[in-house]
Amino acid sequence: MQRSFIAQNPSVLWFLLALSLFTLGVTILSEAFGSGLISTSFVKTLGKTLCLCLIAVAMDVVWGYCGILSLGHFAFFGLGGYAVGMWLMYARTEALIIESLASQPIPPTPQEISDAIGNQIFGVVGSSEFPLIWAFADSLFLQLLMVVLVPGLLALVFGWLAFRSRVTGVYLSILTQAMTLALSLYLFQNDSGLRGNNGLSGLQNIPGFEQTGQATLSIVFFWASAFALGAGYLFFAWVVSGKMGSVIKGIRDNEARVRFLGYHVESYKLFVFTITAVVSAIAGALYYPQAGIINPGEIAPIASIYLAVWVAIGGRGRLYGAVIGAAFVSLLSSWFTGGGAPDVPLGFYTIQWTDWWLVLLGLSFVAVTLFFPKGIGGLFDYVFRKPS
Repeated sequence: MQRSFIAQNPSVLWFLLALSLFTLGVTILSEAFGSGLISTSFVKTLGKTLCLCLIAVAMDVVWGYCGILSLGHFAFFGLGGYAVGMWLMYARTEALIIESLASQPIPPTPQEISDAIGNQIFGVVGSSEFPLIWAFADSLFLQLLMVVLVPGLLALVFGWLAFRSRVTGVYLSILTQAMTLALSLYLFQNDSGLRGNNGLSGLQNIPGFEQTGQATLSIVFFWASAFALGAGYLFFAWVVSGKMGSVIKGIRDNEARVRFLGYHVESYKLFVFTITAVVSAIAGALYYPQAGIINPGEIAPIASIYLAVWVAIGGRGRLYGAVIGAAFVSLLSSWFTGGGAPDVPLGFYTIQWTDWWLVLLGLSFVAVTLFFPKGIGGLFDYVFRKPS
């Protein structure tokens, strides 16, 4: 008798249970529910960490399971943030403009309001006209569609061109990195339509919820991030299990043999590359309203390299390993760079972790690669599968 999906993948149930308990615990201890043991700023940090865990799971599927080392998935993460950020900035600015013009004796025309919004948003780059890419910025529904469509189409076109040419290995990694670098450099320009180096700011101010405190908003976004991570984990666990999962892992291990068996390898790779790009964009759309700002630096190639490091430290080829790696590095980074870690005086020199954190991260990556190739997640395999 064929067993159910959960019976075949008990770790999924355990992960969802742990995520639910974690979400409940943070909610009870948050300022929004009166306890105040967890500050609003730390709730936002935890919410952002859950979003990073989601993109790490997507990265693990495309790299750990399918064998495609993509150094461009953080670009899709950033595009999702820009898409939702455009609506947030437009709607917030529109509300402020209408409020400021309401006291005038003659009501402003729609064109005057539009001009004032454009001047307020783009004045920082010496412009006042809305670029074409802002055509749907006044519609939340359409911008949410852009969160999925723009990164999805970019991944589909890029993947189709790369996979049909059978570009693999390090050459494909270089191509994905080049795509990320080109996008980042373009967004740095003031005429990109996205305010250049200034990026989009004030994203933590949600239109229509001006009277709602940040404590409440932070916990709502935390819930949304937890739900997205749980749904994404469940979906990807289904993708990498069964026949499809076997083919995907076969492509990773021996692409030529899978092709010889009659499978259209390019279609599987394109599906994995595109769907993980879309999920990465959704994670970005939830992340940046909690961060409050997005700029082209977030899409720089180094961000995608960090993403690969998280997955490697957590243990690639294990969905829970990607979550562990992203959460571990993200929270540790917040502690070291946020001033939580005390400086270490050595007499002749004082180690300040804000300066040395990246060195520590790099050494950790090297150590994991050399001594723990299965990452932190591999320790669970050793503990729970060790023969008695």
